[in-house]
Amino acid sequence: MEGIVKCFGAVEALKGVDLELAAGEVLGLVGDNAAGKSTLMKVLTGVHRPDAGRILFEGRPVHFRNPHDSRALGIEMIYQDLALVPSLDVVANVFLGRERVRRRLGGLVTTLDERGMEAATWDVIRRLRINMDSVRKPVSMFSGGQRQAVAIGRAMSFNARVIVMDEPTAALAVREVGKVLDLVRDLRGHGVSVILISHRMQDVFAVADRVMVLYGGQVMGERRIADTTMDEVVRLIVGAEGRTS
Repeated sequence: MEGIVKCFGAVEALKGVDLELAAGEVLGLVGDNAAGKSTLMKVLTGVHRPDAGRILFEGRPVHFRNPHDSRALGIEMIYQDLALVPSLDVVANVFLGRERVRRRLGGLVTTLDERGMEAATWDVIRRLRINMDSVRKPVSMFSGGQRQAVAIGRAMSFNARVIVMDEPTAALAVREVGKVLDLVRDLRGHGVSVILISHRMQDVFAVADRVMVLYGGQVMGERRIADTTMDEVVRLIVGAEGRTS
């Protein structure tokens, strides 16, 4: 993303933001409330159109009219509420809105391909090494960490190449946080790029390769995790360091 500008009326939410993401990289995106994190990610996922700037994917300029366009390139966002339907089972949630069907009698009769969807769901579950005894239980019966895993599995089933995760551990018990962070590592191991939005610095430092700090709609700084400290990042978040690269 180069020089991204986004205005809402007189409010300039993004002021020429650059963001670079490598294949198989985990980027921590941090900043205080109203720093511009969510707006920047909504531009990346086609929810908002930028007022200026451009997006390049694998070196080619791309233009997103809506989230379907970004999804077609393999860019997925997992929102904090996960967008799951608690009363539906894991299979139905993974294929929600894009159910597989079988056509018979020359297409006159259409039925859901339940067997094929279940097999594909198990493939994703095993690929991510998710501990789950059944994919036919309503997701309301699973823990917060397992629900997060279902949301990640759904993104992976879309053949995601970039996954944006919005506060994935915010509502989890301590013992479940580690499992979700392991999933992030597994995604990186499969060559998937991850942008991790989080207020939990310990999570960012546990899994990210780099961290990028937004402040007032601008990039306050970028650091490789190996070359910085939590204290330095916190100073950038509150604007105490001044704008640096």
